[in-house]
Order: sequence, then C-alpha cells, then structure tokens
Amino acid sequence: MSFNSRWIHHDGSPLYVDNLAPASGDEVTIRVRVPRELKPEHVVVRTIHDGEPKIIRAEIERTTSIETWWHAQLPIHNKRSHYRWGFAGGNVGYGWLTAIGWLDYDCTDAHDFAISTATKAPEWASTSVVYQVFPDRFATSGRITDVPAWCEKREWTQRPDGRSVHTPREYFGGDLWAAADKLEHLKELGANVIYFTPFFPGKSTHRYDASTFEHVDPLLGGDDALIALSDKAHSMGIRVMGDITLNHTGVEHEWFLKAKEGHPVFSSFYTFNLSFQHGYACWLGVRDLPKLKYTDDALYDTFITGPDSVIRKWLQAPFSLDGWRVDVANMSGRQDDVDLTHQVARATRVTMEQEGDKLLIAEHFHDAGPDLDGDGWHGAMNYSAFMKPMWSWIVGESFDRDWLGMPNRVPSTTGRQMVSSIQSFAARMPWRSYNSSWSLLDSHDTARIRSVAGGQARHHAAAAMLMTLPGTPMIFAGDEIGATGLWGEDSRTTFPWDNKSQWDLETFAVYKDLIALRKSSEAIIQGGLRWIVVQDDLVVYLREAKTETLLIAAARAASKATLDMSQFGYAKSQPILGNARAAEGALLTVDFDEPGFAIWSME
Repeated sequence: MSFNSRWIHHDGSPLYVDNLAPASGDEVTIRVRVPRELKPEHVVVRTIHDGEPKIIRAEIERTTSIETWWHAQLPIHNKRSHYRWGFAGGNVGYGWLTAIGWLDYDCTDAHDFAISTATKAPEWASTSVVYQVFPDRFATSGRITDVPAWCEKREWTQRPDGRSVHTPREYFGGDLWAAADKLEHLKELGANVIYFTPFFPGKSTHRYDASTFEHVDPLLGGDDALIALSDKAHSMGIRVMGDITLNHTGVEHEWFLKAKEGHPVFSSFYTFNLSFQHGYACWLGVRDLPKLKYTDDALYDTFITGPDSVIRKWLQAPFSLDGWRVDVANMSGRQDDVDLTHQVARATRVTMEQEGDKLLIAEHFHDAGPDLDGDGWHGAMNYSAFMKPMWSWIVGESFDRDWLGMPNRVPSTTGRQMVSSIQSFAARMPWRSYNSSWSLLDSHDTARIRSVAGGQARHHAAAAMLMTLPGTPMIFAGDEIGATGLWGEDSRTTFPWDNKSQWDLETFAVYKDLIALRKSSEAIIQGGLRWIVVQDDLVVYLREAKTETLLIAAARAASKATLDMSQFGYAKSQPILGNARAAEGALLTVDFDEPGFAIWSME
C-alpha cells in the first residue's frame, strides 16, 4: 500500500482514544478508521502485557458513506502500554498500522502506539504559546550599574561578536526589571508563557555555569526583580518558567568549592578522578562545568526532593515559577556505565507535582522518545521531531552553515522526507508526551529561522506549521519581528525596542494571527493529525477534533494541488488565514505562486 490520502488511520488523540490518562486496570476504547472500499477479513490489536504479546479482536463500531470505524477494548496493565493495529485478508492484505504508519511486514515494537498511566501535564500547558527570553539581550532598564570585571560591555545597538574569546562574557545589560516592563508585548503577541534561560549568577552571560542556585544574579536585578516580574506576569495571565542545569554546576559553584575541599556531603555530588583531564567529570569535558553525580541521596535531597530543595524553592512563593526547562536533560544522571536519567526525571516530576500544576520540559537535541515514559519529563524541546526536519525542508539556498554539528550544510529534503522524519521521531513518544513537547523553529542555541529560510515567505510557512502541528509552540524572542542570526551566539541579538524600523511588522501580524488561532482551536490543541498531500514543495494536513476540523497547507515554493474533500467527509470549507481561498463545495484548490501557507475551517 503506497502513501496516499486514503490510508487507514489512528493516532493518540481523543478522536481515537477515549481516555488519555488511564489508571492501571482500566480498559480504554481505541478506534481506527478504514476507507469503506477496504474490507479486511480480520482487524486486531496487538498489545504487550508484562512483556508478552496479546491479541485482541476488534469489531465494527459504525459505518459511514466513506469509511468504517473499528474499535477494541485495550486493557491497561503496565506503566506504558504498547499496541498496534493488525489487518489480514480481504482486499487489504497483511500489515500493521503503527505510529509511523502502515507497514506490510512484521516489525519491532519501537514504533508501537503507546499510552501512559502517568498523570497528565498541567491543563494550562495545552493552550500555551511559549516565548523564550535570553535575559541579557531582551530589554535593559539601566538600573544595573555595578558590573563585574569579567563582563565585556557592549552597546545595545551592537550585534554579538558571536565567535570570539569574549563570546560568553559579552554583556549588553538586559535585566528582569526591564523584561517586566515589556510583558505588554507578549500580551499583544498572544504568548502566555515566558521562559527565561538561566537567571542564576555565573561568570558568563548565558549563565549555565551557575555559582549558586540560591538567588537571582544581581546583574539581572536580583531576587526582587524576579518577584516583581512574576507577580506582574501572573496578574496578566502569563506564566513564568525558569531554566535549571540538573546535569552540572559552574566551577565557581559553592557546592563544587566545598567538594574540592573534601566536604563530607558535597564531595559526593561530583566525580573526582585524577585520570580525568581536569581531575573531575565535566559536561563534554568543559572545565568550567563540573558534572553532578546522582548516586548519592544527599544530592537528590539538596537539589530536587528535599523540603528546601532548589527545584522546590523557586516554584513556591514569592517567586512562584510555573515550571522548569531542564538544560541537557538527556545527559542528566548519565555518566559512563551509570544511567539514572529516568530516576532524576521522576524525582523532579514528583517534587513539582507536590507544588501544584507545574510543567517540566527536557532539552533533548536528538531521540527524546525513550526518555519520555510519561512519568518523568512532561515533554521535550522537539529539535528532532520538528525543528530539524523543518529546517531541511524550508532551508533557503543562501543558508550554507553547518548542519547542527555535522560538517555539511543543512541538506535540502523533500516534503516526504520531512514528514517521514517527523513521524519517525514522534512515534517514539506517547501521544501525550508528543503533544506536550515544545515545537520550535530555533532557539538561543541555533541559527534564526529567518536566516535559515532565507526570507519572509518561507519563514511564514514554517511559522504556520509551528502553530498548527501537535506540540506547544516556542518562539525565541525576536523571531516575531524577523530577527536574523547564522548560529547560536550570533542569534542572541538584542531586541530593538527603540527602533521599530527594524521590525518586520507583517511578520508580527502573521504571528499574532497564528497564535490567536492556535490558542482558540480545539483541533490544534488536542486534535488528531492526518497528512493528506505530501509533495516535494507542498504539504497539506488535517487537524481533526470532535467539534472542529482545520485544513492546513504549507508550501516552500510555487505549487498546486486539487483536493476532493468529500472523500474525507467534508462538504464545505471556509478560508481563515494565509493564502486560503473560497471553494465551491467539496472541491478545493491549493494554489501557491510563492512560498506561504493557507488554513481552512472544514464543515
């Protein structure tokens, strides 16, 4: 069975799964839709119970003019229940419907659908649009005058050097007092979560080399500035998230200084060994970032689980953070033959749930699925399940930088390759974890999407997919006005508040419209996903919920497709955004003269 729009379909959304957060011992009704002309002799569900496969027969639930819906009762026993749909006989032949699609051969369990018994992410996360702020570059109040000698002062209107001996120490003077004054910008844009890269003191302006977790860096305004910002944000309906390094501290951190002196408690927090280059384990061998060792209960108590732990302190009043993004979460608790990452994630999740509806997101640059069992990180930053496939599809000819560590430039791939990559990585996660993960077009660690895409039109097409595919969209401050940057440090530009001639106001308007749609649409917030057209330069997909369906098209170049939406049960379409045009009845033409996007509401 080759790829086409009439594929048999199931995903983990409420259309197909009637309970996304079951308890062990529950039975969950799951459904699969099959085009009416396909008449399988047998439809089954294969699941795994305590490591042993079990076959469950499915039955026809209802038949419409275009399709047959089958359903089965899936017993939930294990913490993560795997399943797939099996078909045999009739005019379907033999095959399996997995999370990566239809396979006409027996396959491993790696891409099975999965349901977790863990508690769900906070309800507020489902309607969130996250706005990432690198504090030194967002806004400056001029209130901070006592600047340490390690800072390399820069004027607000300068660009970062980007790659020089001064790069980690370039100081532009952004602070949290000024960030609080700019919250109206987030409100106008529609973003309702502000996420700050670290605000703890260090000897760099990226601050991933914390010298303490006990207070906010005075360069950012200290504790009082964060309290004032948090209070103001919450009064405006904006949540606040911080950035924590569970994997390491800075070399000047008070824990590490005590550990080097042989302190009986803190010396167990790190791995000291004279055979190591610097005499202790570091993050990727970087001397300034000694790695934490999670084989001792004292570290858990101090950092994560204890009544006065770091994780707990900042979630409580007066700071009242709404969650944490965990830096290099994929490496936290992992060191050579020790792998305690899941233990670290679960301990952090338990502490955060004790403090209320708090969100826990992992930074993960590659295959996050195996680390998203459902009871640890709520989700991950979806570099591999969204950003990287998107970059390689949308990349412009002028962007010739290296490919996130690979020696080659970003490859130009087809729509089929992009969709296959997204499906491959997303299939490794339970649907809930996928939908709770942060989709992003860039971050403070990468080139800017505007530079990657090579212009406004492709940028807008990418933004439309960011806002309408499963996951929580995250915007790096400045993307909404067309900021540029060729690599991570080059992208950490200051925000030109006093020079609106540098703003791309058309891009700002597009972001506003897409965000408003995203936050109000049941189809986007919790709907299923069906890819129905996948060409080299054009992709079209449906987001379907019980009360609403949206059709989204994105093009990287001039392209065209004519769709008969009656084959999906839709008789009419209503243009909403972008290049969407009115259609006569069920026949809809997707037509782009240049890169862009179009969104319709289907009836």
